[in-house]
Amino acid sequence: MILYLIQDYRMGLTQGQNLIFYWSAATNFSPLVGALVSDSYLGRYLTIAIASIFSFLGMLILWLTAMIPQARPGPCDPQTQDCKSTSTSQYLVLLCSFFLLSIGAGGIRPCSMSFGADQIDNKDNPMNQKMLERFFGWYYASAAVALLLAYSAIVYIQEHFEWKLGFGVPAILMSLSAFLFFLASSLYIKRKVKTNLLSSFMKVTILSYKNRKLTLPSVDANMWYSLTDSERHRPTDKLRFMNKACIIRNPEQIGPDEIAPNPLNICTVDQVEELKALIRVLPLWSTSIMMSINISQVSFALLQAKTMDRRLIGDFKIPAGSFIMFGIGAIFIWIMLYDRVLIPLASKIRGKPVHLGTKERMGIGLICSFMSMVVSAIVEHVRRTKAIEQGLKDNPDGLVNMSAYWLVLQHVLGGLAQAFTAVAQTEFCYSEFPKSMSSIASAMFGLGTAFANLLASAILSTVNNVTTKGGKESWTSTNINKGHYERYYALLAIMSAVNLLYFVVCSWAYGPCVEQNNGFGLENIRVSGSLEEELLQVSKAGEKDDDQGIVCNQISID
Repeated sequence: MILYLIQDYRMGLTQGQNLIFYWSAATNFSPLVGALVSDSYLGRYLTIAIASIFSFLGMLILWLTAMIPQARPGPCDPQTQDCKSTSTSQYLVLLCSFFLLSIGAGGIRPCSMSFGADQIDNKDNPMNQKMLERFFGWYYASAAVALLLAYSAIVYIQEHFEWKLGFGVPAILMSLSAFLFFLASSLYIKRKVKTNLLSSFMKVTILSYKNRKLTLPSVDANMWYSLTDSERHRPTDKLRFMNKACIIRNPEQIGPDEIAPNPLNICTVDQVEELKALIRVLPLWSTSIMMSINISQVSFALLQAKTMDRRLIGDFKIPAGSFIMFGIGAIFIWIMLYDRVLIPLASKIRGKPVHLGTKERMGIGLICSFMSMVVSAIVEHVRRTKAIEQGLKDNPDGLVNMSAYWLVLQHVLGGLAQAFTAVAQTEFCYSEFPKSMSSIASAMFGLGTAFANLLASAILSTVNNVTTKGGKESWTSTNINKGHYERYYALLAIMSAVNLLYFVVCSWAYGPCVEQNNGFGLENIRVSGSLEEELLQVSKAGEKDDDQGIVCNQISID
């Protein structure tokens, strides 16, 4: 997209990159709105259905910007080299396509994953947690395959067959996607919306403040308001001040049918716990923002690849925009190896189920992200040095005598960072949040990416402004050989190191998560046939002789 904006809309690198940052931010902020709308009003199925239509319309308009010559500035005059600037109407058409695509992403991204999880989520299944972990992993793996096709086949089409076909193919695929979704609608499990989360959050906040002077009863006291079908009937001891919103101050607050006549004066325990769950995960969630800032620097890696030797076999060259597929491939390969090879092998060696916790995986991802910036700085330092030695300082389009495949490692490390952190954080939020907030759980990582896009734009603009003082060349100059991208990468590496320390503190402060409290691993133990039969016989014997005082209270398994 950065090449389309520079070549066809004549934007500068900083202007085009900032527009992409803002578009990415809108695309990643919108899932939060979509999640609230889905969990509070429309439900996940209807939200995905509407969003699919918006996505198709956005892709259609983007395709039309390439098909209709009047939709973008005309070619420059070959004699005078005068170039027309982009008109306001042409900008608006382009922005309209971005806007519709962002709305579509706002509905699809938070709901598709949680809607898929709804199809297999069953608390009565002892393997439920493991099934959800595998689902989230393979969901990201399938998304990685789609991105691999996008950054290889689609980019190849755009580079060799122009944007008309390059945007036309995704538009056709989006229409096919929407058609298949509607075709299978009768097969889906469609959970009904139970509560309005936004109004619930506001009510809990207001009542917590209003009842701030009340004395908190013990957790076991029969003074907490909950409904018969509530997930919880007692509040947790975390963020205890918020428990005051669900205290029954006098019996008149509750009707004979256990329904509050005036629901504005009291909250249920579930409503309080929903907001508490959201507040508690925010510090840990924020640690992934720095990783997303690092990943958003792909446009600079594209400029690096364009100046390097991209030959793979003979004269065949991988397009500069396709190098990101090495990172995406790393996501898919790692998830496949982790789920199908490493975990089963480690479990077999140790003789018991082995599981990497969500917080451990998030930490490993942040380490990979830090290392990717270190490698990026080193590779760019070598590339720039070679470019200057070849006399290409004033020629950013000149070919540097250095293989572009030195960029693969930083892409792979960035892909591994996503494979660990994105999957683990989504699984973490889905497990920690009540089921009524599943769409919000799926939207949390995207929301962090949205903040990362805004912060990345702010960091880029700040670096550009600071380093150009006194007439100096910007670190992020359009002329990549005059700039100092290696210093920019080093700055991001330092920020990533600080973020790692912040993650350690947040992880310690959060304490054990749901999978640890539930004793993950015990639920995955497979009892051998003979022992299983013995336990069954003991259990039946206990049931038969219960009236004689023989009761099987507990069986311990080492």
